Amino acid sequence: MISGLRDPVLLPTPILSLRPTQMTLGMNEVHVKRVAWKQKTTDDLAKFLAAHMVPVITGLKGEPYLIDHHHLARALHEEGLKSVFVTVIADLSRLPADHFWNMMAFHSWVHPYDSKGRRRPYSELPKTVKSMEDDPYRSLAGELRAMGGFAKDSSPFSEFLWADFLRPRIKAKAIKADFEAALTKALALAKTGEADYLPGWSGPHTYLQRASGKAKAQKGKGKTAGAAPSSQATG
Repeated sequence: MISGLRDPVLLPTPILSLRPTQMTLGMNEVHVKRVAWKQKTTDDLAKFLAAHMVPVITGLKGEPYLIDHHHLARALHEEGLKSVFVTVIADLSRLPADHFWNMMAFHSWVHPYDSKGRRRPYSELPKTVKSMEDDPYRSLAGELRAMGGFAKDSSPFSEFLWADFLRPRIKAKAIKADFEAALTKALALAKTGEADYLPGWSGPHTYLQRASGKAKAQKGKGKTAGAAPSSQATG
């Protein structure tokens, strides 16, 4: 059953029982969340956990499949927390495996792509957040959004789409050698017309105006070129 409401599970759910629905995360983002966690007071920590229940799907064998907040779950695990509160988005536990994954894909609740951007079988998804791989491009995309390189968007896995855009344009070793320099390059790339198809693109409007003008000009030339043979034929 898919519910329109997110029903909180008040009992703590072990972090390592949460089944990831993506293969990778950005460890830079995990580090940022760990630092933020360390800076909270004891009272703040309890309030934070109550306000940040992680969304799950009750899936195969009744296991909770994590569909968001993978970075937060990993950060909390590395900070020594054993459990979190969850919000059940849907119960698909009665479905056979193929139907379950079809539903997960239909709702964009799963992203089975590895650290090189290659699609992998669902069977290769990590069993826990502890075993998720680092994708440096996901870290780069996350920091790019944080500094205004693109707008926060409701599109599923938008940071991964940006990561795939950056993947062939910036070398992985360049990210590891100098993250800030790679981020500066990523910001410049994000404002170009090459990225205008991506969710949250916030490049200059002048680009869109130029692109629109070129398209109209080409369309006009096509009409003119097509009219000449017709005129000669009727003459």
